Amino acid sequence: MISQKARYALRALVALTRAGEGESLMISEIATGQDIPKKFLEQILLELKRNGVVMSKRGKSGGYLLLKAPAEISFGEVLRIIDGPIAPLPCLSKIAYRRCIDCRSEDDCEIRHVFSKVTDATRAVLDRTTLADAIGEVDLLEKAS
Repeated sequence: MISQKARYALRALVALTRAGEGESLMISEIATGQDIPKKFLEQILLELKRNGVVMSKRGKSGGYLLLKAPAEISFGEVLRIIDGPIAPLPCLSKIAYRRCIDCRSEDDCEIRHVFSKVTDATRAVLDRTTLADAIGEVDLLEKAS
């Protein structure tokens, strides 16, 4: 499961996506609109800012806005920033690989082979799905209703 922090990060980014290109939102607007604790949201947005996903503006029309286009921000990127590696086993991680302590041979590990398929499929979906895709899918569902 993804962490609550990652869910809040994705919800905040969706709110910024819906605000429109070049438009900023104040932390209080995002927190209220997405029902996210303000102090927690501040930490999340700072982490996303340090990683080049959002930027902040000061002044009357200040707040946070996306630094990249929504079509360039994948769910996988956000999850890696907030939660770390997307892998159920340490031996399958691309960014934090560790050999499993109790493993005799990765090549012969049945568990690793099965979870390797799961990991590859999960990464494919998360790395291909962008904020723009997510907004588009929700909008299509709403129009169909």
